[in-house]
Amino acid sequence: MIRRSIRVAWPMLRRALVTLPVIWLVVSVVFLLIHLVPGDPVVQMLGEGASATDLSKLRHDLGLDATLGAQYSRYWHGLLHADLGQSLRLHDSVTHLVLQRYPYTLALTFAALLFGIGLSVPAGIWSALRRNQWQDRTMGFVSLIGLSFPNFALGPILILLFSIRLGWLPVAGAGDGVGDFLLHLVLPAVTLGLGLAAILTRMVRTAMLEELGQDYIRTAWAKGLPQRVVVYRHALRNALIPVLTVIGLQFGSLLAGAIVTETIFSWPGIGRLTISAISNRDYALVQGCILAVGLTYVAVNLLTDVAYAVADPRIRG
Repeated sequence: MIRRSIRVAWPMLRRALVTLPVIWLVVSVVFLLIHLVPGDPVVQMLGEGASATDLSKLRHDLGLDATLGAQYSRYWHGLLHADLGQSLRLHDSVTHLVLQRYPYTLALTFAALLFGIGLSVPAGIWSALRRNQWQDRTMGFVSLIGLSFPNFALGPILILLFSIRLGWLPVAGAGDGVGDFLLHLVLPAVTLGLGLAAILTRMVRTAMLEELGQDYIRTAWAKGLPQRVVVYRHALRNALIPVLTVIGLQFGSLLAGAIVTETIFSWPGIGRLTISAISNRDYALVQGCILAVGLTYVAVNLLTDVAYAVADPRIRG
């Protein structure tokens, strides 16, 4: 029993160990961010009219007067102790600010992901079952429109239609209370998730067409199994592997797109916080926001690998 448990858990553990160098690389790039900025970041923070005393004091407070190795070691020490420094503009710890905004971005991203999956999987299956018919061509045309329409253009249109003209949904903010929060979440999630839905619809259609042409599917039809069993229990499960790959990769695109979407809808997430930190030249806060997004992307890719094994037990070996 113990050996079997180890044999099952080892591939997952091995994938987790592989992510450690990636995490080190992400943290190192984020640390070097402030050193790769053209010019002196301290001068950019205080302005060119600042006195030499103020520049020297801020450089000492930020630890930029130490050697690069000492700064790198201190950054890792702070990261391991959940200390990412202080925000100069907001006068609060970067860790607290990121943790305060991070749940809003996660809620928006997962809502957009659920919307995209919930829309694309039935649409892709429906299109594959009606291959080369007018329904399939219509779905392909609609997907092309979704791919061609950026969220910075879709967001204002949805606001004009559903908020200003119809008055069904709120325009901006996150609201108070669970019900109000969900109402405020609808438009940003739809704006962010429609592009993903267009990509996944085509991916699901292609994967389903490949699986529906396999011998085991023809055998299932010959046995007289119901369509829902053949399509959903057999074909769809085997078609999920490439779809899961696209979902894992597109999660990073959702996080990047959340910056624009949060700005349009005044959503209090980490993307809007990043834009504010960049405009205020608050480099410690910029580092914290980018680090949170980067580590989230690494974690999602690890979870995608785990999802492979759940969707297809053959991968566990």
